[in-house]
Amino acid sequence: MIRVIRQTPAGVCGLFRRQLLQPGPPHSFVLSTRTIRERDYRRPGHSPDTRWPWEKVRFDLSKGLEGIRKHFGLLKDEFVGQWKGPEGRPLMEHMLEQTQVQWEFRGPESLGQWVVSSDREIGGRSEAYLKLGRNNTTCMLYGTLSSVPPRDGETRYSGYCTLRSKQPLSSFNRKRHFDWSSFNTLVLRIRGDGRPWMINIAAETFFSHQRDDIYSYFLYTRGGPYWQDVKIPFSKFFLSNRGRIQDDQHALWLDKVNTIGFTLGDKADGPFQLEIDFIALCNDRAHTEEFAYELYKRNPEV
Repeated sequence: MIRVIRQTPAGVCGLFRRQLLQPGPPHSFVLSTRTIRERDYRRPGHSPDTRWPWEKVRFDLSKGLEGIRKHFGLLKDEFVGQWKGPEGRPLMEHMLEQTQVQWEFRGPESLGQWVVSSDREIGGRSEAYLKLGRNNTTCMLYGTLSSVPPRDGETRYSGYCTLRSKQPLSSFNRKRHFDWSSFNTLVLRIRGDGRPWMINIAAETFFSHQRDDIYSYFLYTRGGPYWQDVKIPFSKFFLSNRGRIQDDQHALWLDKVNTIGFTLGDKADGPFQLEIDFIALCNDRAHTEEFAYELYKRNPEV
């Protein structure tokens, strides 16, 4: 026979207060600061961040006033740009556009739109640097790749270098997405050293467990002194999550693109180099493929 006892909210609060204040056996309830602090993902080899939430906030009046002036100016530009058309351009120009240069490197300020990272963040030995090329008209990504894992007792594999664009932000640090729905091909002008790279495109998702979803495709460089013009249709990009290709594949949402990146991890230790002139978009009318990979039917027709 099962006996059910219903307690009022006051009784529950009293029970919690007694268990918290009165000493009890070793298995009694103890309120720990670990349950209060928000625990983020911890990289192997790094100690967890045990600071309280208010200890992570830095108050600065001058920076606050400067931020208010900046964000209200961006908000004004957004309202004015909506009257002109998509992305602040005339509607006819947006509809008839066939090519668009999204990133080009023509000065030191263009490097501020990118972030360079490597396995050195988790204790590895790879190094990656970013600088302007000759005549300040290109971007040069160079460094040394090392596949030796860090000695932290947790990491088994290592050896990667990444160049990724920053997430564009609008007023008050709201996410701003790239709308590439008018194009179907990615165009790059590069000059590499013969190594294979991986191009990664991240798009906005609905659920939190999809935040690591990335669409990837291979970029093979020829090496040598000559430039290489590469055209990759967006239909060739496949879905992966934390390096694992997913069985349930679907096409990339081009209307909410967040970032694009380049990753090197071919396990060939030694120096590397990748020079980028520009990254553009193209609407290739001859390409009619929607998605290059098999799509599963969840409710197949009988």
